[in-house]
Amino acid sequence: QEIEVFYKCKLFERNGTKIQLTHAGNTLLKYTENIFNIYRDIEFDLAALNENVKGTIKLGASTTVAQYVLPGYLALFKEKFQDIHIELTEGNTEYIENLLTENKIDLGIVEGQSKRQHIKYTQLSKDEIVLCTNVANTAIKKSALTLSELQKLPLVVREQGSGSLEVVVAALKKENIKFSNLNVEITLESSESIKSYLIHSKSFAFLSVHSVFKELKNNELRIVDIKELNIERYFYLITQQGGTNHLKELFLKFMQNNNLKL
Repeated sequence: QEIEVFYKCKLFERNGTKIQLTHAGNTLLKYTENIFNIYRDIEFDLAALNENVKGTIKLGASTTVAQYVLPGYLALFKEKFQDIHIELTEGNTEYIENLLTENKIDLGIVEGQSKRQHIKYTQLSKDEIVLCTNVANTAIKKSALTLSELQKLPLVVREQGSGSLEVVVAALKKENIKFSNLNVEITLESSESIKSYLIHSKSFAFLSVHSVFKELKNNELRIVDIKELNIERYFYLITQQGGTNHLKELFLKFMQNNNLKL
């Protein structure tokens, strides 16, 4: 009410117990968000000038994030904080979550659907999972397949505990397709090994679109669309519930400021 009096305009529509922003209220909200962003940037940039910012951050990341997303951000972070040492451990989502609960890392970035109660998950950025095959694979000539046709394809899949596999299984389950009904040819433990296998075979695999940019550009792999199937997921920053430290908070602010733009 004091703000409304000060600006001489109505910011809220009040109807009994309900309240919502007016057009003026929404305009003020946008400016308010910008003000908070400026304060956050000031805090972060001044911290970057602090000569006493030293120490080690133990970071864990699931395979896709560690190989294709995170390195560029770590390079930017090191430019600002040269005296902070970063130790990065790579593994599947389940492995990284276990490291966090065992206090072997300070924080992690993972993919996947399931969430553990004692871990705090902060949504970072969206990713898409696509079906890929060798560009020279003539077994499938059309660019889009049905779900029925998908179940007949020879597939390369990630290992149990992989966030990527978990997301694919969940998406197929929504379409009433069991993982056991798929024609799994081989199980491999990294996107790199899967891509190399695809290039030398006539098999198919679900991969993060971020992991195949180079192969698509080099005309080594191609994407095959599946009708009525769109697989999206988010990357999550994970921390222990409660408890914090200065370096961890600094890294969290850095990731939020840069918005993990992929």
